[in-house]
Amino acid sequence: MNDSPDDLVEISTDGACLGNPGPGGWGAVLRYRGHEKRISGSAPDTTNNQMELTGAIEGLAALTKPSSVVIYTDSSYVRNGITKWVAGWQRNGWRTADKKPVKNVELWQRLVDEEARHPNVVWKWVKGHNGDHYNEIADELATSAAKELRDGGSA
Repeated sequence: MNDSPDDLVEISTDGACLGNPGPGGWGAVLRYRGHEKRISGSAPDTTNNQMELTGAIEGLAALTKPSSVVIYTDSSYVRNGITKWVAGWQRNGWRTADKKPVKNVELWQRLVDEEARHPNVVWKWVKGHNGDHYNEIADELATSAAKELRDGGSA
């Protein structure tokens, strides 16, 4: 990236699901020039993969202008999907190599659209539940959102 570290937005994302499917939550921690913003949300009947994708989508969507971004995720599904698989899915009309429809296609399409708004997006995988400070915060945001929904809060 050509931008200075001061112009870089870092986003740590996570998703959680209480049952799979079940009530789920997503969380994201955005960091820019020493400022931090935490966002989260939930869905009543979802999967862990859908919440992992939603965390990344909402993290990117929260940016108000095109930015250079590093996204940290503990989801190999999200990182591999966006960096390795999505181009082939698009070429194949959103079908996998074995001609089956891509699961969560609407979310993948939203993620592609959100990523396209930014000139540089780098996807980095971090090991979950392994002491990465911002991953732990994103996990707590996601889990809390899912629990609040399960326990009678609003989505």
